[in-house]
Amino acid sequence: MEAEGEDMGAHKSHSWKAHEHSAPNRGWADAGTPKRAHRPLHSPAKPSQAPKPLERPLSDPARIPLLQRLYAQMARIRAFENAAETLSQGGVSAYNKTADGSAKVRGPLHLSTGQEAVAVGVCAHLRASDYLTSTHRGHGHTLAKGADLSRMMGELYGKSNGFNGGKGGSMHIADFSVGMLGANGVVAAGLPIATGAAHAQKLLGRDDITVCFFGDGAINRGPFLEALNWAQVHQLQVLFVCEDNRWSATTASGPMIAGDGASARSESLGIAAAAVDGNDVLAVHDLAEQLVGAVRSGAGPRLLHALTYRIKGHVSVDLAAYRDPAEVAAAMHNDPLAKARERFVAMGGTSAALDAIDAQASAEVAQAMQTADAAPWPEPAGAFTDIQTTGDGQWY
Repeated sequence: MEAEGEDMGAHKSHSWKAHEHSAPNRGWADAGTPKRAHRPLHSPAKPSQAPKPLERPLSDPARIPLLQRLYAQMARIRAFENAAETLSQGGVSAYNKTADGSAKVRGPLHLSTGQEAVAVGVCAHLRASDYLTSTHRGHGHTLAKGADLSRMMGELYGKSNGFNGGKGGSMHIADFSVGMLGANGVVAAGLPIATGAAHAQKLLGRDDITVCFFGDGAINRGPFLEALNWAQVHQLQVLFVCEDNRWSATTASGPMIAGDGASARSESLGIAAAAVDGNDVLAVHDLAEQLVGAVRSGAGPRLLHALTYRIKGHVSVDLAAYRDPAEVAAAMHNDPLAKARERFVAMGGTSAALDAIDAQASAEVAQAMQTADAAPWPEPAGAFTDIQTTGDGQWY
């Protein structure tokens, strides 16, 4: 996507111009066409008109094996989220629901259902040694980065076989062995962590990169500006990924965001930004390939603005009755797995092949649930590990 010899840090004079401000936000008047509430309408994200040497036709039959692999990852995430949603019912008192002690997954659980294409399309280009920071909605990011599904289920159960020994739960999952630095319960908190990790990589002289996932609600918080500013000033190898799902908890994001959103704010700092249909896994894959390549080559930070939709409520027990049913129906029609399946068949693949993948994903999740059921609870003494001490023999 880069024009040869072009300064990609220049304000609004780069070859990514066609992506600038394309459909930054919110609402679904029709499937796949995002429109900004109470503001002038924008067209959907369009591919750049500049030469793109890495671009390949999205419907090329030669890409069937790739799409099948991407679908398989999305299917694993969807199967995990569906199971976690069921297992969490009765696990938290919120949204007129009462915790009754029957849930195997307790506490707030934020699902990434409907957003699978973003995590899978981006993480397909990452190494285990690359770093990733996530959000409170981080199950999909964690699995796409290569983390073990069974251990993640154990963490949600609070069992000792979990990544964090059962002490982190859904919002604090981390797996350093695959570069997953952690989910985060604080909106926008992953942004400065990612920038710090990328700075460490630079100081160590590594060609690894850091990818930072965050939601559209995060761009209204201070850490967004701080992180992007630091990354640009120090030309860090970090890819910022705005997972724009149109909702900030129970509030539509559009009316709350001044200006043209994440891409415009990024470009105001000289960080090139590109928008993509976040429900099209091949489109995300192709754009992420170019952005990851640019970041890894030392060209500085980049921002990917993925337009998607949060199909479920804010947490698993939230029925999201505050949303327009027509909006949700349109989003369901644009479901990333259904979209990938339709393209897969049109390219010459078979539904039977994807049915087999779905069945395999469900079986893997069922086995993970059995393993979590059988796993022991953490030892009580574990409550005194992984916490702060000032060195005076007292724990705080």
